[in-house]
Amino acid sequence: MKKHIITLLVLVFSFSAIAQKEKIKQHEKLKALKVAHITEQLDFTSKEAEAFWPIYNDFEAQKSKLREASDIKRKDIDVTKLTNKEAETLIKDMQDLEDARVKSYKIYVDKLSKIISYKKIVLLFNAERSFKRKMIEEFRGRHKDNKKD
Repeated sequence: MKKHIITLLVLVFSFSAIAQKEKIKQHEKLKALKVAHITEQLDFTSKEAEAFWPIYNDFEAQKSKLREASDIKRKDIDVTKLTNKEAETLIKDMQDLEDARVKSYKIYVDKLSKIISYKKIVLLFNAERSFKRKMIEEFRGRHKDNKKD
C-alpha cells in the first residue's frame, strides 16, 4: 500500500513540475514574441537597443512587483466583513501602490527620453498595445477553435 501511495505522490509531483516548466516555457516564448514585436515596430539602432532593453526589463520587473503587491492586498479579503477602518487602510494601501506605479512610470519615461525620442516612446506604447491586442485575438481564436471540437 505504501508503494502505491509513494508512486502516486511521485506522479503527482512529476506532473506538477512538468506543468510548471511548460508554463515557464510559454511565458518565455510570449516574452520573446513581445521583444520581437517591439523591436520591429521601433526599428532601434544598435546603440538604442543596447540602452533600451535594460531599462525596459527593469520597468517590467517593477510593474510585476507592484501588480503582485496589489494582488496580495486584495487576496482573501471578504469585503462584506470589512470594518470601516480596515476598508480605509485598504484604500490607502491601494492609493500608495497607485502612486508608486505613477512614480515608476514617470522615472521610466524620463530614462527612456534620454536614449530614444519621445516619438519612439509613443511608438513603444502603441507597440505594447498592439501586441496585447494580437495576443487577445490569438487567444480568442484558439478558444473558438476549442469550442468547435
